[in-house]
Amino acid sequence: MVQPTADIRAMRLHLRRLRRSIPRAERLAAERAMHRHLRQMRVFRPGARVAIYLSMPGEASLAAGLGAAVRAGTRLYAPRITSPRRLEMIFLPYAPGVRTSANMLGIAEPRAGASPRLRVAEFDAIVVPLLGFDRRGVRLGMGAGYYDRALRRRLDPARAWRRPRLVGVAYACQELPSIDAAPWDVPLDYVVTETEIVRCVTLPPPPSR
Repeated sequence: MVQPTADIRAMRLHLRRLRRSIPRAERLAAERAMHRHLRQMRVFRPGARVAIYLSMPGEASLAAGLGAAVRAGTRLYAPRITSPRRLEMIFLPYAPGVRTSANMLGIAEPRAGASPRLRVAEFDAIVVPLLGFDRRGVRLGMGAGYYDRALRRRLDPARAWRRPRLVGVAYACQELPSIDAAPWDVPLDYVVTETEIVRCVTLPPPPSR
């Protein structure tokens, strides 16, 4: 992957500082609002297979609403890095309270074992962390490239509107006017903040059930 420019490095540093500066009470209220929006979108619904992320310091945390999601019948999965050299990760079953271990980045992840994993195409939604976003769905991540590699099938025009829905979660202050997309950047379908649900692309109507 191409090394980030000085401008991108500076933007990442600015955004990390910005989200860390959010007071705790304001952060908790924002995260509750984000969960309301995710429920409104029916991301967490009975029978849905949803990949979530386990937050690192500063990121908007999903933890407070995951218990309710499981009680509602959502099947949750979380990422586990399998090859740092090849930037590969898989999604393993997850539930609040299960034992996790920290990876080389200090992020909690499900422990390796015999638990069945799902391919990306089998998920109904993948909830993605980010550092910055614009309204076209371009995502600025931490720079490692794990999500772009895992989700690269979405760059195939023949598969562009198939599952999973890609939903970014961020504080409203992380929105940028525009981000230059790299060829490997996988655009988001939605971004959920504490203030709104941003629809990033024109999606076809959902199939009737």
